[in-house]
Amino acid sequence: MIRGMRSLAAIAAITLSAAGTAGAAEATISKDLTATLALLGVPCDQVVSSQRLGDNDYLATCKDKNSYRIYVNPKGRVVAEKR
Repeated sequence: MIRGMRSLAAIAAITLSAAGTAGAAEATISKDLTATLALLGVPCDQVVSSQRLGDNDYLATCKDKNSYRIYVNPKGRVVAEKR
């Protein structure tokens, strides 16, 4: 339960940080996505690029070249799917 709440908080921070400048927002989003993946137990040292797919829906590429779709499912849970 706490893990889900922390993940939701990270997704909320991602959304709010998108209002800043493009470069600063990208760095913040990458850090938030890295933290979200860590909270979900997904091995990712660092998110090096990300793409916004929709509201609370991102495609993140890690330093090791693995990609994950991170989104909030219909039940309100944050999910990371390997791509």
